[in-house]
Amino acid sequence: MKKVYVGMGTDLVHHGHINIIEKARELGEVTIGLLSDEAVSKFARVPFLSFDERKQILENIKGVQEVIPQEELDYEKNLKALKPDYVVHGDDWKTGPQRHIRDRVIKTLAEWGGELVEPEYTSGISSTGLRQALKEIGNTPDIRRRMLRRMLDNNHLVKVMETHNGISGLIVEDTKVELDGEVREFDAMWVSSLTDSTAKGKPDTEYVDRTSRFSTINDILDVTTKPMILDGDTGGVAEHFAMLVRNIERLGLSAVVIEDKVGLKRNSLFGTEVEQTLDTIEGFCEKIQAGKKAQVTDEFMIFSRLESLIADKGMEDALTRAKAYIEAGTDGIMIHSRHKDGKEIMEFMKEYQKFDVKVPVISVPSSYNQFTEDELKAAGFSIVIYANHLLRSAFPAMKKTAESILTHQRSKEADEYCMSIKEILTILPN
Repeated sequence: MKKVYVGMGTDLVHHGHINIIEKARELGEVTIGLLSDEAVSKFARVPFLSFDERKQILENIKGVQEVIPQEELDYEKNLKALKPDYVVHGDDWKTGPQRHIRDRVIKTLAEWGGELVEPEYTSGISSTGLRQALKEIGNTPDIRRRMLRRMLDNNHLVKVMETHNGISGLIVEDTKVELDGEVREFDAMWVSSLTDSTAKGKPDTEYVDRTSRFSTINDILDVTTKPMILDGDTGGVAEHFAMLVRNIERLGLSAVVIEDKVGLKRNSLFGTEVEQTLDTIEGFCEKIQAGKKAQVTDEFMIFSRLESLIADKGMEDALTRAKAYIEAGTDGIMIHSRHKDGKEIMEFMKEYQKFDVKVPVISVPSSYNQFTEDELKAAGFSIVIYANHLLRSAFPAMKKTAESILTHQRSKEADEYCMSIKEILTILPN
């Protein structure tokens, strides 16, 4: 019997996919190459369902002989291993970001006389449309919470952008860039104390209470579906931190970051210009353990933010604390530095690679922003957080608009800084 290969990535199977599989079944024995989460993320957001869940669905469709992983967008590796007689794909990839992949499939099949079969695209339905509909409905806390751990399990550099209200959440949710055959978008959202306080015009000293911060979180959760990481400041006393963990886990947040400082919070970018008092290692480990005992699911994560380099306590102190926090059960380490050259960050990562037990490490390149994401991943980072950029970019635009109106005594000249009302309305949920 002839061998037929179908590449597929979606978790939302519709009749268009069934049409493709039926066409493939007419030609021979069907093997589906199911794209991994990492491969899907090259042209779309990470699927709502896990790889194993998607595989189970496809294995139970009539006519599917086998489902195997396809680790890359490119088909070449699987095709050379299977040498199928046919590859079946809808004709919609003749244009758009997948056209280069199509060209390579044709070239690879030609090596053994294989053929590309392209049934007409089923109009009126698409995975993208279904995903958009699902976004408008929203997802459950369980689906949202587990997505971040799935991304980390797939060795994916998780790209996180800050949000501080509903509209900034929508920007992170919907912004995409198509470049070099890939569709790039942010994977998750970061809600920080600094941007939440600043948006409210309040000091970043834990003055904004948890009730107010939960209001911000709910505003963002209402209009988004991507996973969220919370900046939990110091976490408070261990008993209060345990309550915070239970509350945000129930809401569907994926992780909380707490910093190993005590006393009145002062932003780390002040460095030693202000008093920065570190918690004892024992005291912070007890807080981590209190949080881990409080969480209900395995998917929720507690990340520990090391402030040793901020407080000028040195590299040895940072490495000692990292080992202790990992032993206490932390799920990840955030290493912080205010120096622009990034040397101490890279030195930390070099030493960290010698650890016997490692957890994901988070980069916040606000100061050392010369490093690309590829360079950060090569250094060993698993998550990169752009911690305050949407708020910082909004402020100068608003200030220019205010100054322009005062200068010209009308708003016409300020148009260049403003979106039209019509554009704004297209962003908002219907």
